[in-house]
Amino acid sequence: MQLANSTTPSADGIKPSSRFSLLNLFKRDYEHYDGVPPINIYLLRLLYTLMFLFLSLDAWAHVLNHKGNWESTNATAWCLWLGYGAISWIGIIKPLKMLPIVLLEIVYKTAWLIIVAYPLWTKNELVGSPVEGTTNVYMLVILPIVAMPWPYFFRTYIMPKRA
Repeated sequence: MQLANSTTPSADGIKPSSRFSLLNLFKRDYEHYDGVPPINIYLLRLLYTLMFLFLSLDAWAHVLNHKGNWESTNATAWCLWLGYGAISWIGIIKPLKMLPIVLLEIVYKTAWLIIVAYPLWTKNELVGSPVEGTTNVYMLVILPIVAMPWPYFFRTYIMPKRA
């Protein structure tokens, strides 16, 4: 009988440590991802893929189908989302390198929910309002909050080690 931490191959030729295990999804991966658990990497890639697909499609469709002159603030918002969606493909390939755009998503959606949706909700005016649909989409901000490898983010971007 082999021990669970044994590195010798089993009868099927697979090392026990290389077998898929749900627990391994939550273990820190220092070899490939600087201590970030694989579950965070998979969630980040899902997030970047959703950003790339849905945000890019919406932004490009809106920009290409727009008629007439643009209102400055509206044009700025759509061009920002277009660029945001377009660069999110880099995150699919290099998920930890693009964490600042995840933070941007968390900040702008949370701010919008607090500044725009919350006051309407407290007055029971959110349901049926023009911002109800956006509120429903922005409530999904929980996905980037959960996907963000916070310890890595703070260690790398906020409090990096001095050389």
